[in-house]
Amino acid sequence: MTTVDPAPASLPAALAEPTVPVRREWIALLFAANLGVWMAFFTPIQVLLPQQLGEIAPADKEAMLAVVTGFGALAAVIANPLAGALSDRTCLRIGRREFGRRHIWTLGGAVLAAMALVLLAQAQTVLGVTVGWVTAQVCLNAMLASLTAAVPDRVPVVQRGGVSGWVGIPQALGLVLGVVLVTAVFTGVTAGYLAIAGAVLLLAVPFALRTKDDPLPRAHRPALRGLLRSMWVSPRQHPDFGWAWITRFLVQLGNALGTLYLLYFLTDEVQVADPEGGLLVLILLYTAGLMATTVVAGRLSDRSGRRKIYVITSGMVIALAALLLAVAPIWPVAMLAALLLGAGYGVYLSVDAALITQVLPKATDRAKDLGVINIANSAPQVLGPAISAPIVVYLGGYPALYAATAAVTVLGSVLVLKIRSVP
Repeated sequence: MTTVDPAPASLPAALAEPTVPVRREWIALLFAANLGVWMAFFTPIQVLLPQQLGEIAPADKEAMLAVVTGFGALAAVIANPLAGALSDRTCLRIGRREFGRRHIWTLGGAVLAAMALVLLAQAQTVLGVTVGWVTAQVCLNAMLASLTAAVPDRVPVVQRGGVSGWVGIPQALGLVLGVVLVTAVFTGVTAGYLAIAGAVLLLAVPFALRTKDDPLPRAHRPALRGLLRSMWVSPRQHPDFGWAWITRFLVQLGNALGTLYLLYFLTDEVQVADPEGGLLVLILLYTAGLMATTVVAGRLSDRSGRRKIYVITSGMVIALAALLLAVAPIWPVAMLAALLLGAGYGVYLSVDAALITQVLPKATDRAKDLGVINIANSAPQVLGPAISAPIVVYLGGYPALYAATAAVTVLGSVLVLKIRSVP
């Protein structure tokens, strides 16, 4: 069930609701493209930027990392919906050949992002690193906007849960593979950036070159005039979309609160002998839990036609993991919590993504509207540190932080009941 009116036969393929199931090759190529994007997002933040800024400004590395990543997050919030809106309006013709409205953004974003990462590797100042990372974020978010729109563009509703599960796995796997790539295979900051740049091209370009991308006839192109005004989606006119945004924002805020200080939590509260090694173990357990549940839950949701019960269940599992960390800060419990957190988030990742594609207001604005949804992913990364620090320092420490994580996540998942058009 969807809020989008059934497409009349006169609509072009680019705007019609898809009915033909996508093949495994298409899913595999989209999986690879998303893997390249998420490796490029996470690996610099986790490894390369801290190393680079540690060499440039060793006395102020923590503050400088916050500045660089903060500007990068702001760039992501702006670039994703804007690139999506421009993608929705792309009508490209060279000679007699018409091209689709998505792949040019995937291909161009991949090439420019790789170039930005190469230039970032050469940066010798904090300003240079900031400019390089912001440029890379803009290009990567242009890619992400077009890749995210591929699911409602090409995948029938009855297949979206399973496909969204496959598309969600790279968000966790990209971090693991990226960290291994730049710490065990290509060591050093420069070599690491070059390796990630090559991975973006190798993994993303085949999807743009080997899959179909329906062109948008100019007669159906949304007007460029008023593009910025179109970024606002009225929750009064489209309440289900508004509730979906709030649900995503709160669950992602809970995720940001729960993961930001994990290394410090292991060091100060759990007091493990090797906090960095312990964090890697938790990341691997989290990834294993996510990969075990995300595709299975998505497919079960597709078969039943129900989405909300899976979103609520996933929120409860994530909250349970957070509460375990709050009441029993010991290493065995931390490992169990990481596995539960991954399993719960895997369910949420696939089913909520499928649900959101069913409440998009208009087929002409799919990428833009998904870009607006992606603000609910990015904004918590900015707000998380501002909320977490006072809780840890002044309002009860890590037990209070993980209790807050559980409360915010439960609230976000339960609010999915406000959505009326999707069961």
